[in-house]
Amino acid sequence: MRLRNPSESPIRRTLIALAFGAGLSCAWAADPRATAAAVADDPGAIRVLLAAQLETTLSSQMNGTLADMQAVLGQKVAKNALLAQFICTETQARAKVAGAELNLARQNLEAKRNLQKLNAAGDLEVLNATTEVEKADGALTLARTQVGYCQVRAPFSGRVAKVLAKPHQTVSAGTPLFDLVSDGPLKVRLNVPSTLLARLKPGTPVAVSIHETGKTYPAKVSAINARVDAVAQTVELEARLDNEHPELIPGMSGIARFPGQ
Repeated sequence: MRLRNPSESPIRRTLIALAFGAGLSCAWAADPRATAAAVADDPGAIRVLLAAQLETTLSSQMNGTLADMQAVLGQKVAKNALLAQFICTETQARAKVAGAELNLARQNLEAKRNLQKLNAAGDLEVLNATTEVEKADGALTLARTQVGYCQVRAPFSGRVAKVLAKPHQTVSAGTPLFDLVSDGPLKVRLNVPSTLLARLKPGTPVAVSIHETGKTYPAKVSAINARVDAVAQTVELEARLDNEHPELIPGMSGIARFPGQ
């Protein structure tokens, strides 16, 4: 049982309670996570996710051993930049052999044609020599293609989002090596109630508030799914931010509001 302090009057207890409540309110406002949670709980808010315009997983196109990894996590890379190199001594040797066989086949064809002019070789011999040249040319093309697999290059400019292999690691064809996301303005993914579909169209403005930055960014609807989710009664949208914002990266989330919502 708590003994009441005579000096603890009702007015004093009221003032203490008010001060304590004000302190909580200040702490709530100062904590962006609490603010974000409060906004996210608003039934009028629509959750969004930022995504890159292009993203892909680059995989090995051959069985082999990695010699070096040129790219590291978070690195900005240009289009066609070298990301990884395989040890390809054997593959390059096969390409040289294929090139030599093509030269030999061409020389043989030339000799057969000269003999044909002298009536010392028939049409069938020339045809067979021509076929050998075509076979050798195809073998060289294949060998050069395999040599091209020795280097992993960026298909577009962007940033390395994940490194999935290690230097000197032996991998098989199809093994994931890097996750790559493109540079440039990000796209916004969101699912809106199907009841809004009648007043939405490409170009409709939307305000996007991002939790991680605490800022709101203007965007416009860029794509509307052709099908409504019959279970959730929502439709998938994509929007594009009006400008590039260096502080934004794929994976950030927030909420969106449409004019008049």
